[in-house]
Amino acid sequence: MKKTALYSWHEKVGAKIIDFGGYLMPVQYTGIIAEHNAVRNAAGLFDVSHMGNFYIRGSLARDFLQLMTTNDLNKAKDGQAQYNLMLYPNGGIVDDLIIYRMDSETFFLIVNASNAQKDFAWLQQHIGAFEGVELEDHTDRLSLIALQGPLAMNILSSVFPDVDVNALGSFQFCKALFQGSDVIIARTGYTGEKGVELCLPNEVALPLWQALFEAGREYGIQPIGLGARDTLRLEMGYSLYGHEIDQDTNPLEARLKWVVKLNKGHFIGREACQQVELDLQRGVAGFILDGRVLPRQHFKVYNTDHQEIGWVCSGTLSPTLQQPVGTCNIVREYIEPGTPILVEVRGGFHTGVITTLPFVTTSLG
Repeated sequence: MKKTALYSWHEKVGAKIIDFGGYLMPVQYTGIIAEHNAVRNAAGLFDVSHMGNFYIRGSLARDFLQLMTTNDLNKAKDGQAQYNLMLYPNGGIVDDLIIYRMDSETFFLIVNASNAQKDFAWLQQHIGAFEGVELEDHTDRLSLIALQGPLAMNILSSVFPDVDVNALGSFQFCKALFQGSDVIIARTGYTGEKGVELCLPNEVALPLWQALFEAGREYGIQPIGLGARDTLRLEMGYSLYGHEIDQDTNPLEARLKWVVKLNKGHFIGREACQQVELDLQRGVAGFILDGRVLPRQHFKVYNTDHQEIGWVCSGTLSPTLQQPVGTCNIVREYIEPGTPILVEVRGGFHTGVITTLPFVTTSLG
């Protein structure tokens, strides 16, 4: 099992550790609900160093990525990041990822931990046609720390006083120095709150983590595990690979049409997306259940006539709403908000309703 550069800190404070994506990662510290609420109301610090990190360089790097991904990188300028997808030819999703344009010939990719090896192999498989383009795996060299919450930018300003953090717009990034090492500070995150993700060499990860923690004490900062990371992203309706999206799901069926630029020219999976667009049969929607029963992945979803119409992608008890919420993949005729549904839980049918996403309003509005 791999360990991040921050593992000793997690162990020292008594975090509950689990195997995730081949890494020993903290799933919770004081408890998922308390950690969730800390991010919604103040600030939280996440170790997400298990995520995969690749550099792609060369004069044809952008052309290569235009083939491999669905979004239009021609619209990204230096210092901008872009949410993106890689598809198989049949339109199934290889992975979702964020691409950072460092300059016209250098791109930095952050991919899902459980998909990192698969993603690297997929990119390597297609790179040969692009002369001079190089693909480098930096996953084992870099750490990734997320600072999220309505007070996150106050804390960041204390540690990086020379950086105008408020000038960074959504999905923009800059570079700064910390103890002589380059840090990428990106206005990205997985919680729906204000905040940043910081990428830096392993050697300075622990000092930066401790500096952020110390600066955040007066603001009520808490360390946040993977458990609250999941409840936070679900309240926002954000997709998680293996749940809302996977190799059998077309992005147009998963509320991700906005990431698929069919008019940008050829990319892998484009023809499959065009076919699905002509006859879209399914979609991903949010739902709320009555009572206190917890919807779990793969639970079946029915209409009020007890006809099966889909399945639960993700579900939890929302710490913010104190209601059972989830996402489901269902036949499109039932996807309108307000549509009543039934979810089968341990042999019983529980009433619910399709609703709009996100479930909550955050510091980002």
